[in-house]
Amino acid sequence: MLLRVHPDNPGERHLKIITDCLHSGGLVIYPSDTIYGLGCDITQIKAVDKIAQIKGIKREKANFSFICHNMSHLSDFTKPLPNHIFRLMRKALPGPFTFILNASSNVPHYFQSKKKTVGIRIPNHLVPLQIVEKLGNPIMTTSIHDEDEIIEYSTDPELIYEKFKDLVDIVIDSGHGGNIASTVVDCTGDEPVIIREGKGNLLEFL
Repeated sequence: MLLRVHPDNPGERHLKIITDCLHSGGLVIYPSDTIYGLGCDITQIKAVDKIAQIKGIKREKANFSFICHNMSHLSDFTKPLPNHIFRLMRKALPGPFTFILNASSNVPHYFQSKKKTVGIRIPNHLVPLQIVEKLGNPIMTTSIHDEDEIIEYSTDPELIYEKFKDLVDIVIDSGHGGNIASTVVDCTGDEPVIIREGKGNLLEFL
């Protein structure tokens, strides 16, 4: 299904269709403040396995991240944050960053790397934030790569739908997405370390 959802005012009916789908183990492609992402409810292990299969990787080797809807929600899935990291994240989020943090026991074991870490996103986009809030669980997120040699990420939801309609349950169309992924910041050590430069400029918040 290609579902058109207004980026600034997602309708309740549309949100219910999406969350019902996720609750039942469905896969959804959704917009964010960076690129379109592919995701599922983190509690649905069969859905997680389907995404790993689509990406052509083994689940235990995948670097999937979670989308949470605010800092309080995020803290359910991480060990207590050092004050300077908490302050940094509070300034930078919602925004185009993925923060790698030490995982709490609430993170399903099939998401934790050997280092017991988890990637967390709070995108500056109402659609995924409201989906997660209504779902009651984070959604797992991973990027959709384009086969184009110049453009790394798919930006047109109608083209994304044509490519993925037999693999996912819903493609959300909230207009064209970006083609620059999030900046990834490892916050598991004493100081934050940028491990992938992306859309977000962390220096603005340090």
